[in-house]
Amino acid sequence: MEKNAQNLHSRKNFTLYITFVLAFIMIFLLLIGKMSAQVYNKCAAQNAIYEESLDSRTGHVRKVKVETDRYGNAQGNQYDLAVDLAFQGETIVVLHLYTGEGFDFSLPKTALKEKGFSVYRYINNPPSPEELEKSLNKACQLWIISSYVQKLNEEHLKVIKKFFDSGKGVYIWGDNEPYYADANYVSDYLIGVKMYGNLPGNVVVGLNEKNKKVGLTPGHLITTGLEYVYEGITIATLQDKQQLLEPLIYGHEKNMVCATYEQDGKRLILDGGFTRLYVSWDNAGTGRYVKNAAAWLVNYERFAKKDEKF
Repeated sequence: MEKNAQNLHSRKNFTLYITFVLAFIMIFLLLIGKMSAQVYNKCAAQNAIYEESLDSRTGHVRKVKVETDRYGNAQGNQYDLAVDLAFQGETIVVLHLYTGEGFDFSLPKTALKEKGFSVYRYINNPPSPEELEKSLNKACQLWIISSYVQKLNEEHLKVIKKFFDSGKGVYIWGDNEPYYADANYVSDYLIGVKMYGNLPGNVVVGLNEKNKKVGLTPGHLITTGLEYVYEGITIATLQDKQQLLEPLIYGHEKNMVCATYEQDGKRLILDGGFTRLYVSWDNAGTGRYVKNAAAWLVNYERFAKKDEKF
């Protein structure tokens, strides 16, 4: 009897031990899942960022604006849209068709790496449509930086549209006339919108408050942590006759420089100021803007719902 009681006691202890181990594993997996699901920082869609602070004198909790850089934007990667390395292993394919003036894409590449993105670039000339499609099969988004002559053809357009229609993001960069040949070729094919013109820029703009049509759109995910941004040197203007776009940046002359397209689960950014990618990079907000734009183009909200890989 005593031996049976000891065996029973041992079995109970073993059962409790197994239960404890399984519970620990479940909690651990839940925590890991929660951590991996944290793609955006808690400040997402906030421009001016405030955090709670305890007043040691009064004992009251008050909201205090976080420290800013010399341009007035919140300082620190924790105020970007995405958590650092949130997109580890994700690839951005770049058709880098204009490389003049020392434009080597090194600055955006370094910034994007902070969020985990790798960059695969085709320099000066695009690959064949077949090779482009193979590369896009491994990519989460496509960036096209236009030159002054058209280098893409109709077969390229079909490949890009297939990619876009699948929900993968597309960023189309042009600049002042005539540096939007392929930008217009692609944007017109995908959404029926073009850019035009040549306006002087070289100004830091603030928030577009009260719809004055100058500066950044407040409250957008891409403008997270941004109160000021550099508009570019000389810039093109987006022409949106069908009102398909949501303005993102207005230049100081009240021209729409950059806008987003989001319909039917598809995301696209159209931008008339690619000089921001290599001129006055250390001016207001460019690095954060680039990181936020890439994070938004991942289209995490769509693919997370399907429990798919980005």
